[in-house]
Parts: sequence; structure tokens; C-alpha cells
Amino acid sequence: MNITLKQAQQIVMEAMEFSEKKNFKMNITIVDSGANPVAFARMDGAWLGSADISLKKAKTAVFFQMDTKEISPLVQPGKPLYAIEHSNNGLITFPGGMVIKNADGNMIGAIGVSGGSVDEDHSVAEAAIKGFSK
Repeated sequence: MNITLKQAQQIVMEAMEFSEKKNFKMNITIVDSGANPVAFARMDGAWLGSADISLKKAKTAVFFQMDTKEISPLVQPGKPLYAIEHSNNGLITFPGGMVIKNADGNMIGAIGVSGGSVDEDHSVAEAAIKGFSK
């Protein structure tokens, strides 16, 4: 099961509305359950380099079926997934990527957000998913 374009656009809008309230300038990417891009927005003034990071955060969440915030501790030196970010043409394993699930709890895609601190990125992704789940 995959996220629809309409759902992806709704999540992007939720992310942008939250970001605007917080005065964040973000890149927001939605991918389907196969890690294929479905929707993207680069807010005015958002860093150009963060567009790729937002995509890689979303892909990472799909590839491992978990939020990047949960993956981050596993990739530290001496941990089981150390250096995994060099696989799959580059992964991003710090917060800002979150799995998107449907009402039945099945993963249908992921969001990746980049442009602020990792805490800001994660807060935008979280708010977008909560807004979508209402």
C-alpha cells in the first residue's frame, strides 16, 4: 500500500503551516513505501543543500521502517549499524525522517524534513504526521 499524491500533498501542507508558525524554512519530501518521491516543497529561503537531505531522511525511514530518530543511536561508533549511512547511495540517520502509516498501522511512506536543527526538523515532521492523522 502506498501513499497517494493527495495524502502526500496534505502532509506537505501540514509541514509548511507548522514551519511558517515557527518561522522555519524547510525542505519537505514525501516518499512512498518504495522510497520513490511523491511530493516535495522547498520553502522560500530554505537551504539548497537541505533538499537532498530531506529526501535521504525520508528514504532512510522507509528502508528501515522506523523514524530516523530511532536509527540515530544505532549508527554511532561501536554500535551495530555504524557507517550504514554510506550504503544505499547515502542515508541520513539523524532526526527529521518519519514513517507515515495508514489508519490500519501499515507503512505507506515517509516524510523527510531538513533546513533547521535536527530537533526543529523532527518537530516539523512530527507535526505534519499528527495533522495528517487527525
